Amino acid sequence: MTPTQLRAFAAVVRLGSVKDAAAELDVSEAAVSLHVGKLRRELGDQLFTRTAAGIAFTPGGLRLASRATEMLGLADRTVIEVSQAGNGRRLLRVAASSLFAEHAAPGLIELFASRANDLTVELSVHSPQKFGTLLHTRSVDVAIGPSPETVHESVAHHRFLNYRLTIVAGPEHPLAAGHATAHQLRQETWLLGPSAAAETGAVPTVLKQLNVPEEHQQIFQSHAAALEEAKHNKGLALAVSFVVAQDVANGHLARVAVSDLPLRMDGSWSTQTLVEHGLPTVAAELVRFVTTPRATQAMLRGSGVHVGRFRPSIHVTLWS
Repeated sequence: MTPTQLRAFAAVVRLGSVKDAAAELDVSEAAVSLHVGKLRRELGDQLFTRTAAGIAFTPGGLRLASRATEMLGLADRTVIEVSQAGNGRRLLRVAASSLFAEHAAPGLIELFASRANDLTVELSVHSPQKFGTLLHTRSVDVAIGPSPETVHESVAHHRFLNYRLTIVAGPEHPLAAGHATAHQLRQETWLLGPSAAAETGAVPTVLKQLNVPEEHQQIFQSHAAALEEAKHNKGLALAVSFVVAQDVANGHLARVAVSDLPLRMDGSWSTQTLVEHGLPTVAAELVRFVTTPRATQAMLRGSGVHVGRFRPSIHVTLWS
């Protein structure tokens, strides 16, 4: 029984099909079937059968599914712990949505990492849809992003910060006077950050409510770049209120309200971790820390450090 065989079987269990498992593992369906076949012969159990409704697991297959996740997680964690023991450092791997990574993560992680001299934080930016896979494959220890509507029973999520979006325009923009109709907003050019390309989250929700045509959406490599264009009166932007508060106060940006359509502009961020007794101590510590007043202040005020500050920079990207 090899880790490769267990990973193939665990992917089939999690995704519900050999085809999807092969796509996630970036191998052929034949390779996945070969690995599962070897497990069947070694264990003397069919593990699962294909039915019209999908895949049906045998009692032995269900038991192996649970054990496979535990064994793979233990193997991955052992590699990390051996490496940490060798260099005397602990490692925390955090996946974040683009909106959180750009606006709140720098202040949070800078403060959190400063509390321990032996801690290294790896921050990577991903679509929230990938959080579950990243956690289950032990690619990350914690995922932070939009609060999910539903989560798998193996994942625990804790909401820790609410925020509000606002529509902003440059001071010379025709709609900078303050109010606009939904029809007027749909005719404008929207200057957006990477979060607009996601399927979930506050930004896509607002765009869907307004029914903004895709041809009117310009997506930039960062939210800051989109706001900079908005300051030059090139279109409207969606921004987190606390991020643009100073620019609004200084007159560099103006808030635009919708006069004829109630919009849901609120969002929230939450942590996601696997439900297990073996949760890495440093990951559990971060989950607790994000709810403290100091952490909230750090996220709202920032640290002045770009997300690329955290090691290794190759894991950090705001666009793909």
